[in-house]
Amino acid sequence: MSSLEQHITPYSKAIVRLLKSSVERTSNVWDDIILYQNEIQDYISQIGLELIVKKDEGFAFVKQLENSEGKTLGLVTRRQIGFETSIVLVVLRQSLEDFDSNPTQLASEKFITDTEIKDELELFLQEGYNKLKFQKDLDKYIRSVVELGFLKEISKKENETKYQIHRIIKEKITLDILQDFQTKLKEYVESV
Repeated sequence: MSSLEQHITPYSKAIVRLLKSSVERTSNVWDDIILYQNEIQDYISQIGLELIVKKDEGFAFVKQLENSEGKTLGLVTRRQIGFETSIVLVVLRQSLEDFDSNPTQLASEKFITDTEIKDELELFLQEGYNKLKFQKDLDKYIRSVVELGFLKEISKKENETKYQIHRIIKEKITLDILQDFQTKLKEYVESV
């Protein structure tokens, strides 16, 4: 009979954490990810995964490798997200892109409040849209984005919540995807 100690490596905990979610530089396994990056990649590639480490931005994650037809082994199931949540993600991604493109910014992290998110999203609403329903539903969509790991709640005061936009959004929603979505959204708005 074998025991756990016989099979554990110095980077086993790092792999387990990476399989669950992205890992930030503040994590207790961050140093192991950096130190054993090649070993971790060798190990996870056997199950069709690739290690992505963004040292400058302070996070690491794994993504599924695709074959020439865009298919994966299916280790991670892809979740379909709704149209409204997609719009929130696009607004956040664009906000981060604008922030990064502004050389006068001294901060390295982009923060945004739920009010700012709502103000940005109101630009997408048609005339006569029920604003109260929108605001109630939008809280649900923002929570969904938090659960997906793209927003991190920093503080909450009375009716205002402040979030940090996680930089992993740039990896998951590339500029090409952003541009394509904006084009489709523009076509949709013009057709309504």
